[in-house]
Amino acid sequence: MAENVAKKLKTAPVIGTHNGHFHADEALAVYMLRLLPTYASSPLVRSRDPAQLEACHTVVDVGGVYDAETNRYDHHQRTFDTTFPQHKTKLSSAGLVYMHFGRAIIAQYLSQPQEHPDVDLLYEKLYTDFIEAIDANDNGISAYDPATISAHQLEKRFKDGGVTLASIVGDMNNPDPTSPAGEPQDEDSLFGRASTLIGNVFARKLHHACTSWLPARTTVGTAYEGRTEVHPSGRIIVFPQGGVPWKEHLYNFESNDTTGGAQIYYVLYPESAAEDSKWRVQCVSESEGSFVSRKPLPESWRGVRDQDLDGVMAAEAEKSGREKIPEGAIFVHASGFIGGHKTKEGAMAMAIRGLE
Repeated sequence: MAENVAKKLKTAPVIGTHNGHFHADEALAVYMLRLLPTYASSPLVRSRDPAQLEACHTVVDVGGVYDAETNRYDHHQRTFDTTFPQHKTKLSSAGLVYMHFGRAIIAQYLSQPQEHPDVDLLYEKLYTDFIEAIDANDNGISAYDPATISAHQLEKRFKDGGVTLASIVGDMNNPDPTSPAGEPQDEDSLFGRASTLIGNVFARKLHHACTSWLPARTTVGTAYEGRTEVHPSGRIIVFPQGGVPWKEHLYNFESNDTTGGAQIYYVLYPESAAEDSKWRVQCVSESEGSFVSRKPLPESWRGVRDQDLDGVMAAEAEKSGREKIPEGAIFVHASGFIGGHKTKEGAMAMAIRGLE
């Protein structure tokens, strides 16, 4: 076997990992390596035999050695305590491979040099949003401190382990009874399918980060810088198109704002690219993961639609002496977190009234 591995090495660098029960981290590590031209056609050897692993060019998740100079990326040794820069979670084989090869993967996707600032941004984001959870799962690290949870007598409302990606990969160690007749069900074939599954999720994360999240940063930054031109309060921003993943960027711009500017309350955007598109006014939540709005739309509007909503708004304007909101209101959600109007001017008027 070792002789066969040595022959393969002449054509493509062989990747080695352990055989037996596989996990999400090495499945992802192998997939990420194969995204790079050097490893694109690399064969995989799954074994715990030191002689076979020694003949491999790159070894992940087995062997008891972490040494990038010799392409060894194991994390099981007692002395291992490496973490990703600016993070505290101990790395798994996925994190190790990403730490050393992630920049190259991203740079290749963007067609940019590894030193490009966009590569830096995405390198950190993909680790934070995806890879770190794989590392934590493989190393038995909880998202919350167990002692603190116990001290506050917190209990989970339901079991969610069955829907985690790591759990699904773990289930793939077993033959799939739904597979087409004749499809291989040996251990290496099962690993290959698991690696493809979790790798495709990573590829989607990479694609979305490069083609949606990164361009959105520019869109949100431009809107944030021009907020006082939209309204003197600086609490309303407008996007030229819908579908912008804005929340994470907005909170980052706010937290890094050294001018002492006011928090954003409302975000306006068109529903589509059509010239006569309807417009949405969406409330900003207290934090990225919160469902509580900083300033919901007025209570009297909530759960009201169309002409009824126009009527409520008109009656309030007449009673208060405020300027009337243009007709064409569509709805306001029952919780007040979002509303719609047929025109941009109408949506803006709803947001301004919400500020009052």
